[in-house]
Amino acid sequence: MRLDIPDQVRKTVIADGNEFWLDELPDVVDSLAQEWSLVVGASFAGGHVALVVEVTRADGTPAVLKIGVPGRDVTQEATVLRLANGDGCAKLLGEDRGQQALLLERLGAPMYDLVADPASRHNLLCDVAVRLWRPIGPDIDLPTGATLAAQYADRLPKLWEQAGRPCSPATVADALNCMDRRRAAHDDRSAVLVHGDIHELNALQASDGSYKLIDPAGLRAEPACDLGTIVRCNPDLGDDLRTRTEQLASRTGVDATAIWEWGTIHRVMSGVYACSIGFQPFGNLLLTEADRLTA
Repeated sequence: MRLDIPDQVRKTVIADGNEFWLDELPDVVDSLAQEWSLVVGASFAGGHVALVVEVTRADGTPAVLKIGVPGRDVTQEATVLRLANGDGCAKLLGEDRGQQALLLERLGAPMYDLVADPASRHNLLCDVAVRLWRPIGPDIDLPTGATLAAQYADRLPKLWEQAGRPCSPATVADALNCMDRRRAAHDDRSAVLVHGDIHELNALQASDGSYKLIDPAGLRAEPACDLGTIVRCNPDLGDDLRTRTEQLASRTGVDATAIWEWGTIHRVMSGVYACSIGFQPFGNLLLTEADRLTA
């Protein structure tokens, strides 16, 4: 089988010393195609932690085959997709954990390409987030918002140093304080299923014209965790982020302070990480805004 592997996937795998996976990948795809009776089509570009290929099922239904690179465990994503059952996220059609593979509903173009106005995109992202949220208890094997906040608090200072201190110490301190407060605020009794990385390229149009999310990180957390990623979106828009936060709070009934603090967390962590891998101008845009807000 001739398989087109996107450059970003190839670079990730080689950088991690897993070239053997690239050699084995055609046979893996062929095995999965036989397992699920698939006709394999073209690969999708854009991602770097999974090979994503368009496929067609035996009954003619278009679908997507996703195979995680070595070290990428798709179990958490599969858990989210099973719980969502096609409501708010792409529908899970099959999974093979041994091959780190998922068979998914094929969706259309991303919201970013279809909706020109950023404010309209924010409202649509908010609506799809609300569709996904549902109560889940501690028996569901997903990390909590408290766990995420604690992991970020441990990682941020080190990553900031490694990235060359791309924002002010005050901005880092503000984000760490927000992490501490959101960690303490976690309550299993009110936690819901959240996506964890909602933005306009992770929301694709479904056949009915609505939008569904892809690539869920998957957490048991307060809804504000998802709304904070919408506050992080479009750092070059120039709108008042406090106003954006209040609008999201009004639209959902979620506490505005919690949304603002998660927005701060996502803005600073994403900005520092983006700077550390040279993903520009996104990293600098986020951190310039973060420094301005801190000042």
